Amino acid sequence: HVQLVESGGGSVQAGGSLRLSCAGSGYTYSNACMAWFRQSPGKAREAIAVISGDTQKISGDSTYYADSVKGRFTISQGSAWTTAFLEMNDLSTDDTGMYYCAADILCPTDPTESSWYSFWGRGTQVTVS
Repeated sequence: HVQLVESGGGSVQAGGSLRLSCAGSGYTYSNACMAWFRQSPGKAREAIAVISGDTQKISGDSTYYADSVKGRFTISQGSAWTTAFLEMNDLSTDDTGMYYCAADILCPTDPTESSWYSFWGRGTQVTVS
């Protein structure tokens, strides 16, 4: 039984930083694709960062970032490929939302395609004021 559990959310002032964690269990795929999605109030859920497994590439790279977070957010994976982190710096009020971790055996061609991901966490709230 695959489970993803997010942690690290909270309230922070604009300009601050947070580090989100996603702990996966119930699978050991070495090429697991892990992603962070965000759902802000009144907006659709969007992919903000994706990281591929040890050999797969996402359009020639191992990571994808939404334009809105490039240069500010960094996604990484733990050595066991079942843990993902999202380092978020220089946060703004636009970053407020529920952050969800998602995973699948491989990354989709379009890393933003939410319907591809088989496994989801319940989310962790980030509030920037």
